[in-house]
Amino acid sequence: MPWNKQKLTFSPMRVLLDECVPRGLRAELPGHEVKTVAEAGWAGAKNGTLLQLAATQFEVPLTVDRNLEYQQSFLGLTIAVIVVDVPSNDIAVLRPLMPAVLKALPRLEARNCDACSRLTTLKLMRARRRVDESVIV
Repeated sequence: MPWNKQKLTFSPMRVLLDECVPRGLRAELPGHEVKTVAEAGWAGAKNGTLLQLAATQFEVPLTVDRNLEYQQSFLGLTIAVIVVDVPSNDIAVLRPLMPAVLKALPRLEARNCDACSRLTTLKLMRARRRVDESVIV
């Protein structure tokens, strides 16, 4: 769980689960305010519009859309996006990666800036069975 090391206080974040992410993963992000795109009232919104809407109410959208970084411009958005790079959006595949998502959340908050957006990609390394994180600024 994210903790502010200087103040030793928990910093919950508002996380938006993309339509391609099983809503059952909400339980894997304890202590955070987690909503689905449908719960936010944005079902069917295209990615560009969705990112703009998300930036008004959430700190981090969570998606498995690996093409997002190639399809969207992140310039001018003040939001961090986590892309979980997996071969399937099955909850059984995603659940083991949620500890890595929890670990990434406070780092995204700590790097918050008004002029840029970050795209964080969590990749499951199948051969070594570990998670690597790369951040695109």
